Amino acid sequence: MENIAAKLLWTFLGLLIVLNWGMLKTSIVRKIVARVGGRYGIRWYQPWINLIKLYGTRGQLSHGVMFYLGPVFRIAGGVGLFLFMPLIFGDPRWSNFAFAGDLILLLYFKFFGMLGMALGAGEGGHPYSAIGVSRGLSQYTTVEIPFTLGIIALAVQYDTLSLTEMVAAQQGGIANWTIVTNPIASAALLFSMLGIFMHAPFDLVKAPNEIPIGPPTEYHGSYLGVLRTNAAIMHITEAVLFMNLLFGGANNWIELIIKTFLIYFITVFIGVVFPRFRIEQSVRFFLGVPLILGILAIILIM
Repeated sequence: MENIAAKLLWTFLGLLIVLNWGMLKTSIVRKIVARVGGRYGIRWYQPWINLIKLYGTRGQLSHGVMFYLGPVFRIAGGVGLFLFMPLIFGDPRWSNFAFAGDLILLLYFKFFGMLGMALGAGEGGHPYSAIGVSRGLSQYTTVEIPFTLGIIALAVQYDTLSLTEMVAAQQGGIANWTIVTNPIASAALLFSMLGIFMHAPFDLVKAPNEIPIGPPTEYHGSYLGVLRTNAAIMHITEAVLFMNLLFGGANNWIELIIKTFLIYFITVFIGVVFPRFRIEQSVRFFLGVPLILGILAIILIM
């Protein structure tokens, strides 16, 4: 029981670190994007203020039960992804509840939150909810195809479905990282990463430049606070996933922070440079070069 309590304590502490790093990352990225556009940007501590205000606000609107379960499912997917994600290689305190074959479970948790939000939006009653659901699921389905093919290629390459064992195989220097040893599968995963983080040009669900709707306006108060909390956790945890798959993992927290920021900033940089796609352009993109790279990675590794 003492071992279980200690494990839960370290896991909870890791979740707090990831949450706060995600909040700080949000303010840093928004500040950088604002400076690129010639603006000053938000204060570095603004995300914490916003989160406290949201959790302290009680909404007055009433929708169906599933509408309010959407954010719960969303954060369950993010926290579930974190719980089984090894953070620091070689340190059992920060391995969370990773186990042999955990990569399959992580793939399920990634899609769980998206499905929950789709069910929640469907009961919101907004006339454009169906458009957001169809956009989100259509894009995410096409993203999952090259992403899954890249994962299969890595599983065959390393002969394991354990994320910890994949990181162990990449130790010894940059020459052993997956992005060097298997560049084709890595390219398929990096293209998929653009859709997974859902920055421009792939921010089709919220469509901020087209219609002023989406989860930030339809959800309110503490429910929006739950979504903001999940976004901070989810983006860092997904960046940790790609760090473990492609960039040799991390041996300490400083390395994790640097690598996850650089990985996340790839999608931010592309979002600043390129405008938003239409849904058919996004689907065509992921079923083009990323899909070809994923298939090619499977063929070559076999």
